[in-house]
Amino acid sequence: MGLRFRGRDIRPTQTGPRVNQDIRAREVRVIDDEGEQLGVLSVPDAIQAALDRDLDLVEVAPNSDPPVCKIMDFGRYKYSLQKKAQEAKKRQKVVELKEVKMRIKIEDHDYAIKRRNAERFLLDGNKAKVTIMFRGREVTHPDFGRRLLDRLANDLIEIASVEQNPLLEGRNMIMILAPKPQKQARPAPAKEAAPKAEEGANVPLAEAIEKAGGARAQTEEKGSQDA
Repeated sequence: MGLRFRGRDIRPTQTGPRVNQDIRAREVRVIDDEGEQLGVLSVPDAIQAALDRDLDLVEVAPNSDPPVCKIMDFGRYKYSLQKKAQEAKKRQKVVELKEVKMRIKIEDHDYAIKRRNAERFLLDGNKAKVTIMFRGREVTHPDFGRRLLDRLANDLIEIASVEQNPLLEGRNMIMILAPKPQKQARPAPAKEAAPKAEEGANVPLAEAIEKAGGARAQTEEKGSQDA
């Protein structure tokens, strides 16, 4: 008589753990859904223990002797793993290749805009593909395109490195810039402690006393001369 698990058909996967009837060992060490050790049981008895709890028997350590199985809700466990994988994928930065196009006869204002666009792409962690587009006979002067690309690379040298040197492809010259690891801001130096109130107060007070004493002495000296 076959065992039914809540009407579900759980198939083995190449990458996932073996579940229920797909477990090949004759005996397994079983941990229940509360984390309690149930000891070493035959696979049919272990499956029955899972069935009694309306749960699944999942092989979690197939290389142990005997293999270790845990009683759990495999559907919920699988969903939890998928959710964690999705969250980890979201946290990973996907590097994109953003393109900036220019012509060799470009005005300074337009060049500044293209440079800011490339800078924004790089600061976002993406690579910048810089393309110089030649018109007509301009392609016979690739050195002009090279100079423009070298200028841009030099302007962005603090945040980018040249991953692909300028290369002529048809009527275009292409250079790829990659972002440099951004340096962490250094903590601001600690401010020096203000001088103690007593020390700060004594200096001007001493000067005032000295000045007052000097003025009094001059007054007395002048009075004696007048007499």
